[in-house]
Amino acid sequence: MLTRKELSAFFEKTVLLDGATGSNLQKAGMPRGCCTEEWILANPDKLVALQRKYAQAGSNILYAPTFQAQPIALERVNLHRQAEAINAQLVALTKSAAPDVLVAGNLTTLAAFCDSYDPEKFDLLVENYRVQIGGLLEGGADLLAAETLMYPQEAEAIFTAAELEGASAVLYTFTMQPDGSLFSGRDAAPVLQELEQAGACAVGFNCVAADSMTPGLVSRLKRYVKGPLVCKPNAGNPTIGPDNIPVYPMGSEEFAGIVADCAAMGAKVLGGCCGTTPAHIAAVKSRI
Repeated sequence: MLTRKELSAFFEKTVLLDGATGSNLQKAGMPRGCCTEEWILANPDKLVALQRKYAQAGSNILYAPTFQAQPIALERVNLHRQAEAINAQLVALTKSAAPDVLVAGNLTTLAAFCDSYDPEKFDLLVENYRVQIGGLLEGGADLLAAETLMYPQEAEAIFTAAELEGASAVLYTFTMQPDGSLFSGRDAAPVLQELEQAGACAVGFNCVAADSMTPGLVSRLKRYVKGPLVCKPNAGNPTIGPDNIPVYPMGSEEFAGIVADCAAMGAKVLGGCCGTTPAHIAAVKSRI
């Protein structure tokens, strides 16, 4: 795994992340509501094909599909005892798709499985993230990417777990409102500032609908964040399409224009979240 210093040096240039995984795998046949990690291990070729397209589009970092591969999340499909092995397998699978691209072990909020804002749940969060991080490191992750976080305590728990597991190359992104407030109501900017000061290699947002206001959000956050700022928005606001699957309306060129404006406002680590495709990432690359 990279050191904090090595990842910080990598972020001295503009870096392209990948785009959405789940929405693209659904197009490739993944049933809605299934355990994504379990389905990918049964259909590895679908993930490898998608990630190779992201690498070809220009992604410098691919996120391993370990979004909800924590024991508490895998318990619903009785795979919690295999959590560490599942994380290792999914990182190794991503590394096989694009050996020359950095691979991030992906972690996320546990709000769907416990009251992750409750101080009494802190030890539970740390325990779950430690198991996951152990597997991510075993699989050969180059860095960790904690995304779609909802509460500061989740970031603190990941920070603690990463330190205990000896992982220092970590970036953190929260989902937030367009005005820069977390869904808990707290202002995101000071939270990102605190994480950066504590040693995060990069901080920012993901899963925010890209629109004309997104560059303004970057500008506001950048007044607090001195280092690399992560900008990983959705392809607009979704509507519900056939089979109750969300449809994201924003095309690749419109999306790339917004992300390019975000880069002009100071965002340094760029990618896409829900609804984005390799075409969106390729369009961003052509603009930056």
